[in-house]
Amino acid sequence: MISQLEKEVTLRFLRTKKKDGFLNIISIFSFIGISLGVAVLIIVMSVMNGFRTELIDKIVGFNAHAVVKPYNKPLKFISDDDFAKNIFSNDGEAVILNKNNTKGVLLKGYLENDFKDIKIINNKEFFGSKNLNKNSISIGKEMSFNLNVDIGDTITIMSPSGVQTLIGSLPKQESFKIISIFDSGLSDYNENIAYINLETLENFFDKNKNERFLEFYFQSPKNIDVHKVNLTKLFPDEQVYTWADMNKSLFSALKVERNVMFIILSLIIIVAAFNIISGLTILVKNKTRDIGILKSIGVTNKSIKKIFFLVGFIIGTGATFFGIIVGTLFSYYVENIRKFISNTFDVTLFPEEIYFLNSMPAEIDPGSIILIAFCSIITTIIVSIYPASKASSLDTVKTLKYE
Repeated sequence: MISQLEKEVTLRFLRTKKKDGFLNIISIFSFIGISLGVAVLIIVMSVMNGFRTELIDKIVGFNAHAVVKPYNKPLKFISDDDFAKNIFSNDGEAVILNKNNTKGVLLKGYLENDFKDIKIINNKEFFGSKNLNKNSISIGKEMSFNLNVDIGDTITIMSPSGVQTLIGSLPKQESFKIISIFDSGLSDYNENIAYINLETLENFFDKNKNERFLEFYFQSPKNIDVHKVNLTKLFPDEQVYTWADMNKSLFSALKVERNVMFIILSLIIIVAAFNIISGLTILVKNKTRDIGILKSIGVTNKSIKKIFFLVGFIIGTGATFFGIIVGTLFSYYVENIRKFISNTFDVTLFPEEIYFLNSMPAEIDPGSIILIAFCSIITTIIVSIYPASKASSLDTVKTLKYE
């Protein structure tokens, strides 16, 4: 417990006098340093959490949550309460020929009725018809820009499968009419993927109906590891992979980057916290006479230690909570701040072609804030122990004799 005397002496030591100007500067810098460290750490963690969540949502919104590929026998529909739906599909790589432009593309095939149920087709960024019939194609926004085409235009696609002629085997070519343009929110997908009718795709690539994939969509796609285990049990002899498997390297890199950033930015807090040692050491030096007087009137070494420990603890804890407030507010309005800086100084802070997103996301995670606050306060406690112990070990007679 903290006595009333300890509280009053602690508060008096926190209010430095004019002659203690240098000590006051150190205390201010300690407070600002810890606050900035905590705020920056919260902002960076929030932005990285938001980026990861947005990326997952866009990937899950564009891709099937899980895909089962057959090995030797055709797949069959399986009904399960956990499945939102499952549909047949297939894909193949081809080359688009349009005037002077050529581009590789991954063609994904769906039956006309199944195509209408895909999530990406039902968002507000989809323009055109949903009737994916024979020799019609739906392309991404970036692909339409790169090829300089629009809804209603015709493009030629060349298949790697050949057609036998008198002069040998020639690549198969077909013309497709653009019926719609979609926007997944990820420029890589918009630029490299297009949809055509499943039966047209099978004819175009000489594929058999028995080779069709089975795509699964779940009610809770983020619990994908559990779903994969269940699908593996349902299809023990087939290849099962999920959206997490297809983007494993990306999310592993994000996780490593997040952990490294946490460690690096934590050093800001540690460096700032070490200023508390300097401040408390100078405070002990300046208050040597006061310590001697307190001891002479019966204040115990334990109380002296507690007083100086509380001085450092209050500075560090106050700075931590102030940093949490600043970091949380900044994270909440980070997109507004980004727009203001971009418009004011005409700079691009978050290029879409690099980060796949057109806005800076932020997800404030209470767990991360608690962890950051805990690490900051623990650091403050550790650095406050030594100066407090030093103050309590001063000899009463010597302090009064030389002061």
